[in-house]
Amino acid sequence: MIIYYQEKNHNIKTSKMIPIKKFLIIQIILSVIVAPLGKYSVYAVDTCSRIAYINFQEVLVDTSSTNRGEGLRYYLEKDEISKELLNEYQEKNRPSFGSAAFSTTGSFLLMMGMLGVNSGKDEAVFNRTNFIFGGVIMIALSYLSTFTIRYRNEVYLERAIEQYNKRNLPKIFFSPYNDDGVINAGVGIGYQKEF
Repeated sequence: MIIYYQEKNHNIKTSKMIPIKKFLIIQIILSVIVAPLGKYSVYAVDTCSRIAYINFQEVLVDTSSTNRGEGLRYYLEKDEISKELLNEYQEKNRPSFGSAAFSTTGSFLLMMGMLGVNSGKDEAVFNRTNFIFGGVIMIALSYLSTFTIRYRNEVYLERAIEQYNKRNLPKIFFSPYNDDGVINAGVGIGYQKEF
């Protein structure tokens, strides 16, 4: 929600974006201070923290954020069906040009809205508010579509592990789901205590 107010000085309308600037400054300060706090990190689920168990040993499933599932490739290559499913999983997890272009356009519109100046006329389409709302909506849609694709894509990794476990040893024990049957993905704030 964007908050702004207008003043009338000598029949000239000027809009001031003071509350938005304060909000952005606070957001930037919090993201710089809170994000790098180590074990008290803002992100509860990291990409590189997913672990599978093979022969009672922990194996990282994701060796990096760009190659999800790559840590299991050595084992899944032994089975042709598992290898194909892993390749499909990784192919669908790659960033697409469409989503990058959509979010870049949204960022550009948001920047135009924040840096632009209303001319004082009642413009129908090309005013600051429309640019800001349009940019925010485009960025949100891009993020939601990318997150949804990644969420739905976990089925391929699960199937690849199932196919491998049917015909090969050692067995891989990995589940992207928590005890309630919901995929372990998301952002949250956590506190970790070690003894």
